[in-house]
Amino acid sequence: MNQKEKRLNKRGIILMENVIFIVLNILFISILALFIYKQGNGAIVLEQSYAKNIALLIDSAKPVSELRLNMEDAMDLAEKNGVDREQVVKIENNIITVKLNKDSGYQYSFFNDVDATAYPDIFPNKNYIIKINGYK
Repeated sequence: MNQKEKRLNKRGIILMENVIFIVLNILFISILALFIYKQGNGAIVLEQSYAKNIALLIDSAKPVSELRLNMEDAMDLAEKNGVDREQVVKIENNIITVKLNKDSGYQYSFFNDVDATAYPDIFPNKNYIIKINGYK
């Protein structure tokens, strides 16, 4: 192999390495952009916050009590994402599920062994009622 062929072979290897590097960077940036877009929606953060706060309220509440939560931000976001009002907060078997997006939801459990139910308030329609009926 002469000197000219060696130089061309080296350029081809360097060019291929650069193309692979650029493709991997574009892939990484697109995955990062998708993650930021999902986080920017705010649904994940609000789901976690509401689920944990509801669990703390249930744990600290006395049996046979009723709690009204102003969930205006959550209800607006759920409505925007096409989630039915009755599906936003569910309580089953000591697990609270808050769903503000059709594809996702966040679950968090509470410690008290109480019979709790959650349903949307009729008026104003941005509130949710958590009812603690008593011990199981």
